[in-house]
Amino acid sequence: MAYTTINKSTDYFNTKLYTGNGSASDRTITGVGFQPDFLWNKSRSNTYNHYIFDVLRGTNMISSNTTQGQEDKSPQFSAFTSDGFTIRNDAGSLAINASGVTFANWCWKANGAGSANTDGTINSTVSANTTAGFSIVKWTGSGANATVGHGLGVAPKMIILKNTSEVYGWQVYHASLGNTKYVSLNSTDAQATSSQSWNNTSPTSTVFSVGASDSNNKSGNTIIAYCFAEKAGYSKFGSYTGNGNADGSFIYTGFKPAFVIYKNTTQTDSWFIHDNKRQGYNPENELLFADLSNAESTVNRLDLFSNGFKATDSDKGVNANGNNYIYMAIGQSIVGSNNVPATAR
Repeated sequence: MAYTTINKSTDYFNTKLYTGNGSASDRTITGVGFQPDFLWNKSRSNTYNHYIFDVLRGTNMISSNTTQGQEDKSPQFSAFTSDGFTIRNDAGSLAINASGVTFANWCWKANGAGSANTDGTINSTVSANTTAGFSIVKWTGSGANATVGHGLGVAPKMIILKNTSEVYGWQVYHASLGNTKYVSLNSTDAQATSSQSWNNTSPTSTVFSVGASDSNNKSGNTIIAYCFAEKAGYSKFGSYTGNGNADGSFIYTGFKPAFVIYKNTTQTDSWFIHDNKRQGYNPENELLFADLSNAESTVNRLDLFSNGFKATDSDKGVNANGNNYIYMAIGQSIVGSNNVPATAR
């Protein structure tokens, strides 16, 4: 894929920060730059769960750090808008606009309300952005080995999946681990082997496979999947091996990362998230934890550069000697095109 495919990455992904004002009236958060179809919200200053919404589920929320099924969170979250989303404070359990609380929001653009997809043995509803390599897929489980259409036109490198009807853990497919392995987004667990996760079958340009597991295809349950394909100059999905010292591994992406999530798959540890807005300069790239409700940490573990990222710590979460790590990186700019200098204060 040519580097010129995506000239402005913020048309498809952006991190939006805001501070809650405690208002019980509708408050519209603007400045995303597009209508988000997938919103991942996390409090930076407080110990709140992650709040994940998407266009196919509307006001229903799931949390990356829990195994709970979805909950309707209207009116605390009421709508996606052309440049953001609408929220309000409420006596309910969703503190998405609590006074003085700071929040980070990772926003992706898919393709609106979605349409029917019959490529798989199970029919699905798909909102697919083929330019940016991102789709949201929803289906009703069959309880048997099956294929599901994803709408991307190329094989996804990463799939994040959740049974939204019941209490089951998240399952993550990553091409670097292969089709016999999975990791759980809500857990610190290392990689696990299971034929029931992906039916020992790699995704194709039209479908991905699921097994008979209740977690990913229980009969009659609603399942949601977020599928990511690699686009040169914009997104990268890969793995690296830690070297165990502060002068850590450098991972070349070919663009300046705006968002990085990574996980040790050799031993137990959390999923770590960095972006270019918190605080956005080396070495102050704050981290959040996809599997935990913890507030933001100021521990410095990663530097973001114009063409990749680099571990700056020997901690096993990012750089233990000989350990394997998977990652997803979303780009801010294209090297050799609209490139910007390395991040520094």
